[in-house]
Amino acid sequence: MKKCIFAGTFDPFTVGHADTVQKSLTLFDEVVVAVAENRRKVTMFTAEERAEMIKRTFAGEPRVSVVIWDGPVVELLKKEGTPFYVRGVRNAVDCAYETDDFYASKDLWPDLVTLFLPAEQCHMHISSTLVKNAIAFGTPFEHYVPAAVHDYILRRTT
Repeated sequence: MKKCIFAGTFDPFTVGHADTVQKSLTLFDEVVVAVAENRRKVTMFTAEERAEMIKRTFAGEPRVSVVIWDGPVVELLKKEGTPFYVRGVRNAVDCAYETDDFYASKDLWPDLVTLFLPAEQCHMHISSTLVKNAIAFGTPFEHYVPAAVHDYILRRTT
């Protein structure tokens, strides 16, 4: 059974993130979505809220599990018993960042296998920052997040 990890802050989880999970499910038997506790970022949603939004998005998909993780991703990969780390990339900036992160992580665990999955063209402009700005300004954001995430956010912010 092949398993991969897809980690990120997911503040909040977008349709681009969901697409990366769906693509991963075509390659792997199981996808573990790891909600990162990134100490360098101030988040709009708690780790528990972010995890709940993802769980609701994939409620009918038993091959997707969600964990909250605070630490190096290579340690989570080892704990989960898989070397496969999936990263979604939207553009050259993402690719450069992810490549640097790959080499730093590879130094920590030489068995690491990272897969870069490019975003669909229709999702290239979508980011969690875009969604947070839409929420802050009260503009529509339903096209940027899965329906379960949109519903969760509306219930939380009203």
